[in-house]
Amino acid sequence: MFLREALQNGGENMNQAKKTFYANQAKSIIEKLKLRKMDGYYCESMEEAKQKVVELIGEAGKSVGYGGSMTIDESDLKEQIKAAGHDLIIREEYKTPEQVEECNARMINADTFLMSTNAITLNGELINIDGRGNRLAYLIYGPKQVIVITGMNKVVSDVEDGIRRVRNFATPPNTVRLDRNTPCAKTGKCGDCLAETICCQIVTTRSSMVPGRIKVVLVGEELGY
Repeated sequence: MFLREALQNGGENMNQAKKTFYANQAKSIIEKLKLRKMDGYYCESMEEAKQKVVELIGEAGKSVGYGGSMTIDESDLKEQIKAAGHDLIIREEYKTPEQVEECNARMINADTFLMSTNAITLNGELINIDGRGNRLAYLIYGPKQVIVITGMNKVVSDVEDGIRRVRNFATPPNTVRLDRNTPCAKTGKCGDCLAETICCQIVTTRSSMVPGRIKVVLVGEELGY
């Protein structure tokens, strides 16, 4: 009994230490984001983060788009956004080329675009790698505001470290999920491929031209890839 209680207390202390570490690290990143004209927020859990996102979207009736994101898909955030009275652009419903074109037009003119980020540096830079680049296009230009939701597991030391993280730890499981025939899907590490690659666009967001347009919600959990 004593050993069980000791192990339980040790685990709780470790979890609390990790939470404190995440909160302290997030505070530093948020300060850097402010210098880059991006707004930053810290939420201890995804449950808290979902409430913050709905709050940031604003009053009911806003058009809301989203990019491919396991962080978003593994939660009920989209359902909460619809329940709050917003017009969610459900991109999976647009299938034909004509419908996809219509979806793209709606996304780029949306009030809010939701996404995660493949990595974020301690200095507040966002690093993202994409295939077609539509997700990154909306991050860069178009929607009135972009809300980036990311777990603290995606924090890296610098841009180079971020690119390494994406290519070796985020992209390989993504290619498996998408059933792509890439070297990284088979080996679990980047093969610097060209023929079947989904790493076509590499974008570093170092600042927002429009102050406050990009809002980053840091979550004290391990989320997505």
